[in-house]
Amino acid sequence: MNKKSLRIAAGMLMCLVTILVTLLPIYATAYSSYTYSIDGTQLDSPNAYEPDKLYNSEATKIYQNTGFNLTEPQDIVVDVDGNIYIVDVATRELDDYDSSGNPTTRTEKLHRVVCLDPYFQFRYQITNFENDMGATDSFNNPSGMCVTNDKIYIADTDNKRIVVFNRSDGGRTHPTFDRIIKEPEADVFPDGSIYKPIAVASDDNHIYVVSSTTYMGVISMNMQGEFQGFVGAQKVSVSALTLFWRLFQTEEQKAQSQKIVATELNNIVMDEKGFIYVTTSSIKDKDQQNAINKKDKSSTYAPVKKLNTNGDDIMNRNGFYPPSGEVKVANVSRNNEATGPSRIIDVAVGPEGTWSIIDEKRQRVFTYDKNGNLLFAFGDSGKQLGNLESIESIAYQNFNGTDNIILLDKQTCSITKYKRTEYGDLLITALKHDNERKYELAVTDYDNILQRNINFDTAYIGKAKSLYRGGNYTEAMEQYSFAYNTDGYSQAFKMYRKDWVSKYIVIVPIVVVVVVVGLTFFFKYAAKVNAKTAVTSGKRTFAQEILFAFHLMFHPFDGYWDLKHEKRGSVRGAIFYAAVTILVFTYQSVGRSYMYNPRGTYSSIGTQMGAVLIPIALWVVSNWCLTTLFEGEGSLKDIFIATSYSLTPLPLMIIPATLLTHILASSESGIITLLNSFAWIWVGLLIFFGIMVTHDYSIIKNAAMCIGTIVGMAFIMFIVILFATLVSDMFGLVKNIITEITYRM
Repeated sequence: MNKKSLRIAAGMLMCLVTILVTLLPIYATAYSSYTYSIDGTQLDSPNAYEPDKLYNSEATKIYQNTGFNLTEPQDIVVDVDGNIYIVDVATRELDDYDSSGNPTTRTEKLHRVVCLDPYFQFRYQITNFENDMGATDSFNNPSGMCVTNDKIYIADTDNKRIVVFNRSDGGRTHPTFDRIIKEPEADVFPDGSIYKPIAVASDDNHIYVVSSTTYMGVISMNMQGEFQGFVGAQKVSVSALTLFWRLFQTEEQKAQSQKIVATELNNIVMDEKGFIYVTTSSIKDKDQQNAINKKDKSSTYAPVKKLNTNGDDIMNRNGFYPPSGEVKVANVSRNNEATGPSRIIDVAVGPEGTWSIIDEKRQRVFTYDKNGNLLFAFGDSGKQLGNLESIESIAYQNFNGTDNIILLDKQTCSITKYKRTEYGDLLITALKHDNERKYELAVTDYDNILQRNINFDTAYIGKAKSLYRGGNYTEAMEQYSFAYNTDGYSQAFKMYRKDWVSKYIVIVPIVVVVVVVGLTFFFKYAAKVNAKTAVTSGKRTFAQEILFAFHLMFHPFDGYWDLKHEKRGSVRGAIFYAAVTILVFTYQSVGRSYMYNPRGTYSSIGTQMGAVLIPIALWVVSNWCLTTLFEGEGSLKDIFIATSYSLTPLPLMIIPATLLTHILASSESGIITLLNSFAWIWVGLLIFFGIMVTHDYSIIKNAAMCIGTIVGMAFIMFIVILFATLVSDMFGLVKNIITEITYRM
């Protein structure tokens, strides 16, 4: 190859690389984003947010302007103008001299709120202020705060109060002191209770306070600081032993132990509509994990709730799992990984009804939409950009049309800003169009999302909902099926069925009439054949033996008598009904509609043969062995024939029930359950009466024999399993001996 050809090849290669880099998004972050499927499988996802920059005291010019680094940051919030506020207890070491004049150091503390501009540059700090008495005042271990359009509320924890400042000029100038809201007074507070506000939320009409030692819920006050009640108390489980010991406790002990009845909250935030989100991390791990495993959508053991002004939890939990952080967790730590359910310590409200919680155990963020669907999870523990060592607080920043997530790291005293990616923009745009009822645009948005993340089940559901609201029920059903969402599929199916019935209304009564008339003629024909056979002698034909089952199932007493004594049935007829039962169960396994078998699971005909023939064989053998000892008149053959003919109702009920799965929605499954249950009850009664007539037993004696037969079946199974185990062990021993001899030779 000459030099010119080499240059051309190299140029083409460079162009190809350039195109790939341009077209394929590369997410080179220190963590992976993911979602969960409906069965709890973790699915990788493109990053909705990527780490942009890390800010510490030097980067934000806090130290240059105050002489204090961030030391113990407690909370971070963002106002409507994009300014960032950090609650911090700062310390620094200063040179000093002791009483003898020897050089030493002293620690100086500064309890403060630091304000940064939208570019994360220091603007001012709130430390000392002149209170309403005209005296110089300061904070004592402030823990949380909130900022409204006009006010700044600071939870001054160890001073047991809320300090309010006036916010003006878009947060660009130092706020002025407004008032102090002292500890609320009310008779409902238990004696000896301690008020320690750690988080506060307000809409300038109401004030909501979380106190670290208050277990009765969020404290609600009016703007004058007057107590209005508790909202959002969290339930926890109380063991039976604890309840027993309370019977013997004094009133003082009961009052003290009452604190375990409810769980303390740890954070609060309010959205633009006045709803408040509260979090707790004191739910027992086993209770929280059980709620996740059972997909419990109630608020009983929910680590985050959305409350209205009455304290009612109105959070939508319509996702695959309740919104509580990690779904699949390890119980045994490997490589120092966190175990157990997430420990939720803060919540933040994002755009278009989204909201995020943070997991203190895993340094992770979980973001949900307004329906409780997990949109994405990201974050990890570490020192790389984007990872945190001790996550403490989360906030959203909307500035100049850009949405950022801000995370506060308590251990490194730093702030990490995460910028929303193109994929994140698509998610928010889809939610926006959906909220604005622009369903056609939302469908396009979800298609774009799925092009980037084909495993995102929530996108399939979002697209399906948009199609459903737009009246495209067939495609909505298809999209729901991709996410195995049977509830949504069922709703779309109802509307599709309604449209179909309205279009083909004439066909429905025709089909019903044809089925009813056909069944009527069949049963009349069977009754006619059976009546004729009853008065004739000679060998019965196979058709007569088969049709006799339709007389037996409605007239069991004389039917089973004729079956045994008049030879109206036979072994071949019994084998026929056993075979039909096997085929019916096979059809039930493969013939159910998507709503009743979304995973498409089925059992082979071999499996169904075992499921039918083994119980029949065990029942027949066990009953024969037992009744032989207790004056039973039926032979092994008689028991087999009576048992197999008793299976006749199963095809008559199960086949229609399976066909109905294609007609009935999942919310109407009670009809199918009723048919199946009725079939099994009918079969059970036929077997009971069949055995009674076959052996000529009384009802009481027959009931005792049936119970004994079931016990005998269990005993036979035990013997068979024991024998099989012994044979397997014997073959294993022989194999080991042969192997040992072979090696030694």
